[in-house]
Amino acid sequence: MKEQLQQRLQQLKTEYESGQKILLELETRQSNLRETLLRISGAIQVLEEALSEAEAPNSSETLPVTEIPATAQSIANSD
Repeated sequence: MKEQLQQRLQQLKTEYESGQKILLELETRQSNLRETLLRISGAIQVLEEALSEAEAPNSSETLPVTEIPATAQSIANSD
């Protein structure tokens, strides 16, 4: 009887250690996944902001044409 109890105790300890290792692996994976999701979330936010800025008319991005380069003038005058 005592031998059976010791054997069962050893089985339970082995299962416990195995469970602890699996739990540690899962916690590590969870942490890594949270970091990945945070990076993805940040990238989504940046892209959404870039798209909204690109869709909004922005006069500072439009460069005024003030002078025609000399090469363009000579081509235009050659006609």
